[in-house]
Amino acid sequence: MRPILHGDVSAVARALLAAPPLDRERLCSRMIIEADLADKHVGQTGYLHPMFGNGSLMAVARNRRLADEPGFDNLQYCQCFEMVLRHLIRFHLSQTHS
Repeated sequence: MRPILHGDVSAVARALLAAPPLDRERLCSRMIIEADLADKHVGQTGYLHPMFGNGSLMAVARNRRLADEPGFDNLQYCQCFEMVLRHLIRFHLSQTHS
Protein backbone atom coordinates (compact mmCIF):
# COMPACT_ATOMS: atom_id res chain seq x y z
CA MET A 1 0.00 0.00 0.00
CA ARG A 2 1.19 3.51 -0.75
CA PRO A 3 2.17 5.80 2.13
CA ILE A 4 -0.88 6.74 4.15
CA LEU A 5 -1.69 10.39 4.72
CA HIS A 6 -4.40 12.16 6.70
CA GLY A 7 -6.48 12.60 3.53
CA ASP A 8 -6.47 8.83 2.95
CA VAL A 9 -7.80 8.14 6.44
CA SER A 10 -10.37 10.91 6.08
CA ALA A 11 -11.58 9.59 2.71
CA VAL A 12 -12.00 6.06 4.05
CA ALA A 13 -13.79 7.39 7.15
CA ARG A 14 -16.16 9.35 4.89
CA ALA A 15 -16.88 6.20 2.86
CA LEU A 16 -17.59 4.34 6.09
CA LEU A 17 -19.82 7.13 7.35
CA ALA A 18 -21.89 6.83 4.15
CA ALA A 19 -22.25 3.05 4.62
CA PRO A 20 -24.71 1.29 6.91
CA PRO A 21 -23.18 0.94 10.40
CA LEU A 22 -23.29 -2.87 10.34
CA ASP A 23 -21.25 -2.95 7.10
CA ARG A 24 -18.46 -0.61 8.20
CA GLU A 25 -15.96 -3.07 9.72
CA ARG A 26 -16.07 -5.33 6.68
CA LEU A 27 -15.91 -2.40 4.27
CA CYS A 28 -12.92 -0.91 6.07
CA SER A 29 -10.99 -4.18 5.82
CA ARG A 30 -11.96 -4.52 2.17
CA MET A 31 -10.71 -1.04 1.24
CA ILE A 32 -7.34 -1.70 2.90
CA ILE A 33 -7.00 -5.00 1.02
CA GLU A 34 -7.98 -3.31 -2.27
CA ALA A 35 -5.38 -0.56 -1.78
CA ASP A 36 -2.70 -3.15 -1.03
CA LEU A 37 -3.65 -5.22 -4.10
CA ALA A 38 -3.61 -2.11 -6.29
CA ASP A 39 -0.20 -1.05 -5.02
CA LYS A 40 1.21 -4.50 -5.76
CA HIS A 41 -0.34 -4.40 -9.23
CA VAL A 42 1.23 -0.99 -9.94
CA GLY A 43 4.59 -2.28 -8.71
CA GLN A 44 4.44 -5.35 -10.93
CA THR A 45 2.98 -3.81 -14.08
CA GLY A 46 3.67 -0.08 -13.88
CA TYR A 47 -0.01 0.53 -14.59
CA LEU A 48 -2.93 1.54 -12.40
CA HIS A 49 -5.10 -1.30 -11.19
CA PRO A 50 -8.21 -1.27 -13.42
CA MET A 51 -10.62 -1.25 -10.46
CA PHE A 52 -8.68 -0.01 -7.45
CA GLY A 53 -6.41 2.67 -8.88
CA ASN A 54 -2.94 3.64 -7.74
CA GLY A 55 -2.67 1.77 -4.44
CA SER A 56 -3.74 4.62 -2.18
CA LEU A 57 -6.56 4.38 0.31
CA MET A 58 -7.99 7.57 -1.11
CA ALA A 59 -8.32 5.98 -4.56
CA VAL A 60 -10.29 2.99 -3.26
CA ALA A 61 -12.43 5.19 -1.01
CA ARG A 62 -13.31 7.47 -3.92
CA ASN A 63 -14.70 4.44 -5.77
CA ARG A 64 -17.53 4.63 -3.26
CA ARG A 65 -20.03 7.21 -2.11
CA LEU A 66 -18.43 9.58 0.37
CA ALA A 67 -20.31 11.46 3.07
CA ASP A 68 -19.59 15.16 3.35
CA GLU A 69 -16.73 15.55 5.80
CA PRO A 70 -18.04 16.58 9.20
CA GLY A 71 -15.94 17.89 12.06
CA PHE A 72 -14.65 15.83 14.93
CA ASP A 73 -17.65 16.93 16.96
CA ASN A 74 -19.57 14.27 14.97
CA LEU A 75 -19.42 11.08 17.05
CA GLN A 76 -20.08 8.71 14.15
CA TYR A 77 -17.31 10.31 12.08
CA CYS A 78 -14.92 9.97 15.02
CA GLN A 79 -15.86 6.30 15.33
CA CYS A 80 -15.26 5.76 11.60
CA PHE A 81 -11.92 7.60 11.73
CA GLU A 82 -10.87 5.50 14.73
CA MET A 83 -11.97 2.34 12.92
CA VAL A 84 -9.71 3.16 9.98
CA LEU A 85 -6.74 3.73 12.28
CA ARG A 86 -7.44 0.50 14.17
CA HIS A 87 -7.64 -1.51 10.93
CA LEU A 88 -4.44 0.11 9.63
CA ILE A 89 -2.59 -0.82 12.82
CA ARG A 90 -3.81 -4.40 12.48
CA PHE A 91 -2.80 -4.46 8.79
CA HIS A 92 0.70 -3.12 9.49
CA LEU A 93 1.22 -5.55 12.37
CA SER A 94 0.19 -8.45 10.14
CA GLN A 95 2.68 -7.30 7.47
CA THR A 96 5.60 -7.14 9.92
CA HIS A 97 4.82 -10.65 11.22
CA SER A 98 4.44 -12.27 7.78
